[in-house]
Formats: sequence, structure tokens, C-alpha cells
Amino acid sequence: MEKVAFLFDVDNTLLDNDRVTADLRRHLLETIGDDSQKRYWEIFEQWRTELGYADYLGTLQRFRLENPREERVLEVSRFMVNYPFANRLFPNSLDVVERVKQWGAAVIVSDGDVVFQPRKVERSGLGDVFGDNVLIYIHKEEALDDVEKRFPAERYVMVDDKVRLLDEIKRYWGKRVTTVFPRQGHYALNAKLVAQFPEPDITIERIGDLLDYDLEQLTPRSG
Repeated sequence: MEKVAFLFDVDNTLLDNDRVTADLRRHLLETIGDDSQKRYWEIFEQWRTELGYADYLGTLQRFRLENPREERVLEVSRFMVNYPFANRLFPNSLDVVERVKQWGAAVIVSDGDVVFQPRKVERSGLGDVFGDNVLIYIHKEEALDDVEKRFPAERYVMVDDKVRLLDEIKRYWGKRVTTVFPRQGHYALNAKLVAQFPEPDITIERIGDLLDYDLEQLTPRSG
């Protein structure tokens, strides 16, 4: 059992997913036109509500079912699959991961589909840093027992841009977890949404700020 394990979300925690989405919006507009790109995002929101997570490629497949002769969707698919995710890592995110690996296991704990999300981890370079320590669930807050089984530790540090998830994780592990909230991305910057939940243990402006913390600050005895 590790003394401490560091758990990291991906989207808008280690990687600027808002910029990825903005790039996709521009590409859809340029490739399939305004009306079609609006329909893509309508399907995307419907699909996300049904699944509980974002599925960009699944949305594209559904769009294609409605437009079986629209060959330009293949160009959109290539754009998604070959997207240079490494260019969208937040500054110093890899440095943070390498630093905490000196103290314990570093693990990706993310939500997502079984194709695009692993591809994102691989092409961003996160796979090289985390190795086999990559967990992708449908709803990670419902799989904390599995996280603990795979990476048992006395203490956990969870870094995530969504205060709702940090609150659920805090209620599950209690004093055994330190919740870290990087104020990055549209969820984290939505003041009304953030105010609905208890304040996380640590709030930082950007992921790179964790370089200023030592192990004792991240795992205080008082928990």
C-alpha cells in the first residue's frame, strides 16, 4: 500500500479541453457548414445527457446516421483522431505529475468514452508520464472503490476542475483525501455552480501552482 496516491482528472485539469472544443467548433463550421455543425452539437448534448459523459466520436457517428451521404464527416473524424493534444496541455502540468511521483503513485482518474478519451491521453503525452496508471470510467465518482482496489493508499490527493466531483469524493474518503481545485475551464469559472458546493481543501489558479506545494501541505495530518 502506498502512503499517498495522487489522482488527476484530464479535461481542464491537465489539458485545456475548452480550447480543444473551440478548435473542433471551428473545424466543423469550416468543414460541414453552420447548420450541420449546430446539429452536431445538438446531438452531442442529447448524447451527453443520456450517457453522462462527452462522446465526440459517438456524436459524429449519430450525425452520420442522419446524413449517410455526407462524406465530409470523414474529414472531421480524421481531425478528431489526429488532433495534437500535446499542444493543449496546461503549462507545467507534466512537471507537476513528475514532482508528485517522488512521493507516491500518480494516477489518471477520468470520465469518458472507450476510444476518444484513451486516444487523448496517448496523443497528449500523458500516457508516457502515467504509464499504466490510467483509469477511465463512465462515472468516476461511482467507481472510487475500484480506484482504491487498484491503487490502495493511506491517503489520496484528488485534483479535479469540478467541485461537484470533489465534494462527492470528499464525502466518500473523508479525511483520507485532500481535494485540490484548479480554477481552469468553464466549469471551474462558473461562480454560481461552484458556490453550490463546499469549498475544496485547496484551491489554485492553475495546475502549475502545485509546484509550490510540498507533501506536508498536500497531506496535512489534520486531513
